[in-house]
Amino acid sequence: MPLAERMRPKQLSELVGQAHLVGAKGVLPTVIAHGNLPSMILWGPPGVGKTTIANIIANEAKVPFFTLSAVSAGVKDVREVIAKAKRMAKAILFIDEIHRFNKSQQDALLGAVEKGTITLIGATTENPSFEVNSALLSRTQVYTLKPLTEKDLLQLLHQAIINDVELSKRTIELKETEALFALSGGDARKLLNLLELLVASAPDPVLITNELVKTKAQQRVALYDKSGEQHYDVISAFIKSIRGSDPNAAVYYLARMIEGGEDVKFIARRLVILASEDIGNANPTALVIATNCFKAVEVIGYPESRIILAQCVTYLASSPKSNASYLAINEAQKLVQATGDLPVPLALRNAPTALMKNQGYGKGYKYSHLYEGNFAAQEFLPDQIANTTLYNPGNNARENEMRKRLKGLWKDKYGY
Repeated sequence: MPLAERMRPKQLSELVGQAHLVGAKGVLPTVIAHGNLPSMILWGPPGVGKTTIANIIANEAKVPFFTLSAVSAGVKDVREVIAKAKRMAKAILFIDEIHRFNKSQQDALLGAVEKGTITLIGATTENPSFEVNSALLSRTQVYTLKPLTEKDLLQLLHQAIINDVELSKRTIELKETEALFALSGGDARKLLNLLELLVASAPDPVLITNELVKTKAQQRVALYDKSGEQHYDVISAFIKSIRGSDPNAAVYYLARMIEGGEDVKFIARRLVILASEDIGNANPTALVIATNCFKAVEVIGYPESRIILAQCVTYLASSPKSNASYLAINEAQKLVQATGDLPVPLALRNAPTALMKNQGYGKGYKYSHLYEGNFAAQEFLPDQIANTTLYNPGNNARENEMRKRLKGLWKDKYGY
């Protein structure tokens, strides 16, 4: 059993940190003592005690305890637990990473939570306001867990060295802890398991220094941390690989994110943005595929979503590229900021009343469908910025065809 598991607290009073929830004036001891447990969402960073609190609540409340992981469980698993809970007076269902449940999976919990068939305890690292649907959120209490301080982390280390049966057999000195804290990222589980790795790889006496951590532990740390700098580095490399038309690199960084536990919707959301920003009208189907990918992974979830993401990523990376639409809206916004609210040409204004018509609203407007080729040359921009070119089609097959058509319609008006 890993050190972090051996050191897992059995009572709220043993928990390091989270005094606002589990301390003498905290809400959870009172809730447990009264025996009227509400369904709740425990929201906080990784390794700060969410799973531990759920286990302690179940133990102290002395009720059956079911556990599901949203990474691997589906609606069928939820319904099976609810069916078992109906045969019991009370039951707690703990769902780890509940933010990974899609809407239909969350909806499957609603009836049982509302009727009190189960007391739901969900753990999430993501803001419940965005990741838990409003109907389920309204039926739960949200308790926020705070990041562990360096004082908390140091306390955890000392407790492990003194109280763990295996570590207490060794002579261990904590000379430096900066690297240990940095690599653990405030995650108690990661911190204790790193300590165990260091002790196992060093002879007595074990002197914990920053150098020892860097040489012994750094190679074993996960290559992707969705809450740290790696998160931004990997997503940056991912987007740039797709933009650079390298499907091999793109799917590699996709795998890095999947293995690191990145939120499937975060990845899919970035693909939808990229489909417009970097591919655009060079291949309009890219946006359709990216949007459908987002909808699909929202319903499917992990682990099968990796297949859908891989199809979308390799398609986008292999597509022709154009940022012409992206540049066009940038230029248009700059123009609006520079020129303000210019008056719309009278011919284009809405004229719902006789007075407006008498003032010239709508006068001279040419209804395009009445003309040959469904086109009639006229000025649509305000007079002060007439003839301004904002969209310049990219140099690719589709947009070259668009350029040719626009030039045929507008002649030399926009410089196509």
